[in-house]
Amino acid sequence: MNAALALAEAVGADRAAAAELLPAVEAVMVRKLNEQIEVSRDG
Repeated sequence: MNAALALAEAVGADRAAAAELLPAVEAVMVRKLNEQIEVSRDG
């Protein structure tokens, strides 16, 4: 989380906004990654 917040700050994003949005973004990323793993395993 610290790295993501540092990255957000480095690109000029508001740290509080990033902290609020990161859990939702992370959830989508994990879901999509799991989908890709399933496809590569099945295919």
